[in-house]
Amino acid sequence: MSQLDFLSELGIDSDNLGGYSSGWLGSGDNLESTTPVDGSTIASVKQCTTENYNSIVSNSKKVFRKWRMEPAPKRGEVVRLLGEEFRKYKEPLGKLISWEMGKIQAEGEGEVQEMIDITDFAVGLSRQLYGKTMHSERPLHRMYEQWHPLGNIGIITAFNFPGAVWAWNAMIAAVCGNTMVWKPSSKTPLTAVAIQKIVNRVMEPLGWDGVMNLMIGRGREVGDLMINDRSFPLVSATGSCDMGRKVGTAVSKRLGRSLLELGGNNAIIVMDDADIEMAMSAILFGAVGTTGQRCTSTRRIFLQKGIADKFTEKLTNTYKQVRIGNPLDSSTLMGPLVDTSARDTYVQAIETIKNEGGEILYGGNIIDGDGCFVEPTLVQANSEMSIVREETFAPILYIFSFDDLDSAIDMHNSVDQGLSSSIFTSNVSAMEEFLSHRGSDCGIANVNIGTSGAEIGGAFGGEKDTGGGREAGSDSWKVYMRRQTNTINWSSNLPLAQGIEFNLD
Repeated sequence: MSQLDFLSELGIDSDNLGGYSSGWLGSGDNLESTTPVDGSTIASVKQCTTENYNSIVSNSKKVFRKWRMEPAPKRGEVVRLLGEEFRKYKEPLGKLISWEMGKIQAEGEGEVQEMIDITDFAVGLSRQLYGKTMHSERPLHRMYEQWHPLGNIGIITAFNFPGAVWAWNAMIAAVCGNTMVWKPSSKTPLTAVAIQKIVNRVMEPLGWDGVMNLMIGRGREVGDLMINDRSFPLVSATGSCDMGRKVGTAVSKRLGRSLLELGGNNAIIVMDDADIEMAMSAILFGAVGTTGQRCTSTRRIFLQKGIADKFTEKLTNTYKQVRIGNPLDSSTLMGPLVDTSARDTYVQAIETIKNEGGEILYGGNIIDGDGCFVEPTLVQANSEMSIVREETFAPILYIFSFDDLDSAIDMHNSVDQGLSSSIFTSNVSAMEEFLSHRGSDCGIANVNIGTSGAEIGGAFGGEKDTGGGREAGSDSWKVYMRRQTNTINWSSNLPLAQGIEFNLD
């Protein structure tokens, strides 16, 4: 059996992959999808032209006028069927994610599970799009609020979660009554094509093709069209802080809404009373998982001085055992970086670390060969290093020591990003301090679990330069809808609010 048999299982013919199907048009230049495992080309995908863009957007807006009238529970049933279809293709789609972007197969299939989980969440949500009722100050009046679909939603996703982040947005936006257009990362176009094909298999027989649409193209072309287009009342964008500033500025200029999920510089505080083995496992997965290319990847750890030396020694020995290689090999713990550009960024970061006085305890090298493999790297850092305040999308972990929790929290909060954070301790007071308003300044704060691996159901997102957006749970559905306040006068009089009298007599 060929290693790439998963392509045929997904209905992908790598020799004949045009850009024409329901919800997907492409007649522009070819975009090559390559694997970071050995640099080989998987397939070429047709990119969107301006004409293709206009056609997709126009059709999506037409479909919205019909989709918004479908009762929300009926929309939920369509999403439920999508979830069932994703279940059928969990393994081949997970393998494609692994092969195209480099994360190990267990993580690739885990990402598809996230897609399945969010469909389940959205189905329940379709019967819970609640508004409030309020008491009016005017007699025989009723006041309430309700929520309406926004319209056509723009979704821009990054390479590191080429399926899950789209699903977080698409499934909730769909049950809320919106249509959507998706621009995936140019580094992972084939995963997007495979997902669109799965979507089409569900939507076309039901007559709902055009609810979920795909546009493949460069950010400076297709992405720029989207963020400046008033046809999109909301643009949800996941990526770097720099990208988010561009998106947020463009969308706000036209008074649209943006949902931004941007960079993270996540840290774990380990107190001297922590469960060391548990903390070690969390740090390893947080720093090495997805080759350090998660927005929630652990990038800094703060060790209380009583355990710092022994913990660092043990962590270094653990790093030496990380198996690096083909992400489809079940024994592999860390695959390659996504491409040569990411590998170059890693090399530049190592050079900066050395120049700024950081001590490399382990790693710091690229691995020879055709792929984009590097060593996971541990750095004994100091507070004077400017690079520790940046997000380097690579498996580089900075180690600091501290005396007391207050100083650890100060160091923890000293960066511009504010996504995910964790503390390991058995002390209830330390836990509560970390979770209080004086503690972590991140959108996600955990106790005795790592920074990486958020569950569906909780609102996902961060503060400061992370953008402030929330997705995937709690009341994040409200961002995909518009609120309307309604007042009904069922009397035969017209009293005014605030007791105002306005008579002609």
